Parts: sequence; structure tokens; C-alpha cells
Amino acid sequence: MAQASLTISSKNYSSWSLRGWLLCKMAGLDFVERHVDPDDDAMRQELLLLSPSVRVPRLSHDGVEVWDTLAIAEYLNEIAPLAGLYPKDRARRAHCRAISGEMHSGFYNLRSALPMNLRAQHSAFKIFSGARPDVERVKAIWRECLEAYGGPFLFGKPTVADAMFAPVCTRFRTYAVALEPQPQAYCDTILAWPLMQEWIAAARAEPNEIAELEVEF
Repeated sequence: MAQASLTISSKNYSSWSLRGWLLCKMAGLDFVERHVDPDDDAMRQELLLLSPSVRVPRLSHDGVEVWDTLAIAEYLNEIAPLAGLYPKDRARRAHCRAISGEMHSGFYNLRSALPMNLRAQHSAFKIFSGARPDVERVKAIWRECLEAYGGPFLFGKPTVADAMFAPVCTRFRTYAVALEPQPQAYCDTILAWPLMQEWIAAARAEPNEIAELEVEF
């Protein structure tokens, strides 16, 4: 069997690449990374939220091609059911799927106002009014999960939901989003997660810069 591969783009800017990579790592999949050049025009359109299609991440495994992050999550859950990508309890599993799906399909204003940029960190940033409800909704989701399941991850231990919300934690740090103690503790947990530390180190080493995503203050 050929070794699995995961096609991703910029580690600094691509939140969807991060999500797919985290999922593969959490599933214990042995895979190689294949990178799409961020200078590729179609990829730049995708990173700038100007393209309706999402080409990355794309998982190739055992003759199967899977794209779309939630599709990758479901596929990995099928081939690695003991990895615990979803909670064992049916109600918790449904909750995990619901908030993961909400992150997957929503929060457009947050994405456009606070583009992922792991190499940047600023002391102040004015969030435009359209994105504020998204920020508040994210914090509400986190509070609900942390209070219901005890933390430190959303469902106690890492699940698909944490992979889906991990890029938001990086955005909140990059743009100095003010957080109450509970959501701040969750962000700190995610950013200290060894898998995130590995990804962030690689992102900071990338030579590429996409000027349109370098927000000026």
C-alpha cells in the first residue's frame, strides 16, 4: 500500500490545512505532506476567501481521495475508530459534530476580518462590528463545552471539535482579542498542544509572504 499523503498549502495562513493536518495526526495516520505553492493563483484565491471551492486539505489514502475537512474527519474516524476523534457518548458525539459543522459552514465575518497569520502578533486591533457576533458565538460555544465536559479540551480530550477551532485560537492571539479567563485558558491549552507547537514552528519557518493577508495596524 502506498503511503498516505496530505496536500496542504501555507502553514502560516491556511486554517483549513491546519485542521486537516491536526486530524491526520490525531488519528495516528502515517502520511507525508505535499505542498501547493502559495503563489499558485488558484490557491491565493482560496486563501483570500475569493474562491467557492476548497482544494486543500486533500487526503490520499489506500486509493481514496478525500477533500473537505469534515469529510476527512469522517473518513479518518472510519479507518481509525479507536483514535477517539469523536466522543464515545452518543449525545456528546452529536454535540461535537454540531459545533464542528457550525465552524465549518459559518463565521465568515470572523474569517475575513481576522485572517490566520501565525507569524504576526499585535497588541491591539479594532474588530469591525460585523465580526463581533462571530467572536461572541465562538466564546459561547467554548464556555458551554468547557462547563459541560470539564476541559481542558472542548470534550475533555482532543476531538474533531478542537481541530476545527484551533485556528480560531491563533486568530485571537494574533489580533489580541480580549477573552474572559475560561476561553483564554482554552486558547492557552490549544496553543501549548504539542501538535500545535509543531505546526506553528513550521509556519514561522516558511519563507513565503502573502501581502494581502498581512494586516496593517
